[in-house]
Amino acid sequence: MSLLHDITPEWFQDSTRIRAALFGAVLAVLLLDVLRRLLGESLAPALLTGYLWNGLVFGLVIGLAGVGLSLTYDLLGFANFAHGDYISISAFIGWGSTYLVAGLGEFSPLNLFFLGVGDTVFPRDVGISVTNTPGAVIFGLVVAAVGGATVALLLDRFVYQSIRKTGAITLLIASIGVAFTLRFLIVFLYTQNSFGLTVGAWTYALSLPGGAVNISAPDLMLVTVAVASMVSVHLLLTRTKLGKAMRAMSANRDLARVTGIPSERVITATWLLGGALAGLAGFMIALFQGTINYQLGWTLLLLVFAGVIMGGIGSVYGAIAGGVLIGLVTRVSQIWIPASFAEAVGFAVMIAILLTRPSGIFGSDAL
Repeated sequence: MSLLHDITPEWFQDSTRIRAALFGAVLAVLLLDVLRRLLGESLAPALLTGYLWNGLVFGLVIGLAGVGLSLTYDLLGFANFAHGDYISISAFIGWGSTYLVAGLGEFSPLNLFFLGVGDTVFPRDVGISVTNTPGAVIFGLVVAAVGGATVALLLDRFVYQSIRKTGAITLLIASIGVAFTLRFLIVFLYTQNSFGLTVGAWTYALSLPGGAVNISAPDLMLVTVAVASMVSVHLLLTRTKLGKAMRAMSANRDLARVTGIPSERVITATWLLGGALAGLAGFMIALFQGTINYQLGWTLLLLVFAGVIMGGIGSVYGAIAGGVLIGLVTRVSQIWIPASFAEAVGFAVMIAILLTRPSGIFGSDAL
């Protein structure tokens, strides 16, 4: 037993180095293959650039949602499986508000807010797009953030607060129950149908060898909102008293309480911030896809978890990096495989990174 105890750490370090070397070798082969395809003209620069652009845009949404999930995990210590349904319900509230503002006076307010349930209102009827109705879209984005924050706080008060001391497993199971409740509430209000949201918006065609890369107004809006939100979170955590209190509680909750930090206020602020970011992510992913349905957040949640785990559980910056990496991998991998397998590749890369760096890209750094 003592012999095994002595050799296990060295064996583990050696095996980790071997896995890292293999991962690096595979990555090098893939990069060389991309270069070969580019030089051999079997891969157009326009196509590769398009994959990179779409991957960045998609990855920023995953990162934005992941920041909210990482914040609540780091302070409360449980994986909130209802986070995806916060994304869904916030997206519906936000887009319902967008329709309501854009079509008020021409259509029934209820038909507008419920996105034309019963096929009474269509995007072409209202003419919603980032360029045609920017005010309505921005209003809906703000409402989605406020809605997400409100939903997160209410659920904490009525569900999570009373069972916090029972342990992470109890909270996790409760969050699964909350997720199903929110999902069926969305189905009850909006049905199981998928709704088209917008008509065509302004698009710039960037000409490159082999074609053009389309950069649309929704893409630019998404990148702007995501980057601005992430910078704001960084400034909040590093420049404000609230941010410092959140970081202190993340590092040592008991010590933070002893030093006089109002833990309940910090937890409330964390739920509000995490919910608002979920709302922003939900609204923007629906804009990016052009459609919305009740499984929007659940479908995204698995990739959000993958990004958070890959970046390092509990690290806000890791959640951002992991989300962007997942987005890039799922798009660039389509050079070699069909699009239907792209998400599986994202999870495979997550596993490969954890095998070489078990704590994730950013280790176990708090916040």
